[in-house]
Amino acid sequence: MFKNLFPNKILYSTNNLINKLTIIFLFLIIAGTLSALFFSPPDYIQGDTVRIMYVHVPSSLMAILCYFFIGAASILALIFKIKLMPLIAKSFAPLGSIFTLISIVTGSLWGKPTWGVWWVWDARLTSMFILLLFYIAYILSWKFIENYEKATKISSIIGIVGMLNLPVIKFSVIWWSTLHQPSSITLTSAPSIHYAMLIPLIIMLLATSIYALIIFIMAYKIELIKIKIKKKNKS
Repeated sequence: MFKNLFPNKILYSTNNLINKLTIIFLFLIIAGTLSALFFSPPDYIQGDTVRIMYVHVPSSLMAILCYFFIGAASILALIFKIKLMPLIAKSFAPLGSIFTLISIVTGSLWGKPTWGVWWVWDARLTSMFILLLFYIAYILSWKFIENYEKATKISSIIGIVGMLNLPVIKFSVIWWSTLHQPSSITLTSAPSIHYAMLIPLIIMLLATSIYALIIFIMAYKIELIKIKIKKKNKS
């Protein structure tokens, strides 16, 4: 799998892959949007407001996954000195920060009619906001630290420390009394959500995952091109 992340593979063999992934993404996002808007029933309590779930849940999941990949790549970069890992982690950061922002905004839009407030400092919302701060700190460390080795070290430390917040996000609704409901989909039990809502949600999750993969590949390719240009200018 890692050989597909080697510079030569990414620089010269990704256009066809991106085109195929884009076609799959377009099919999924159209199918997911139509099913979420027209075939999924309104919730018996929340009404049509529940449709925000089809954007909020995938965005929240991608925000967490992107940071997990940043943290994992940061460990490999800082401890095992794998040279490609800082670029991989760096490529996930803007994408993950946007997903985190979308999660917070859609959560607020969902919270107003459901809870009666745009924002409350409950555990889930607060931990997601902290995640956004970690994303910002990670991005800024690359932006303002000119020395590559120093930027790699500091950004990796931020990436690793930020991983401590991920279990807090996941288990906040269990550890503390919050306005958020527990997860409707888990790996250890049957979904508590009706299949008419579950199917559109799964489609949107797949669409969001494919989109994230496309943007990551493009961002990673840009980072590799930047490195190649710098080496060329030095020689």
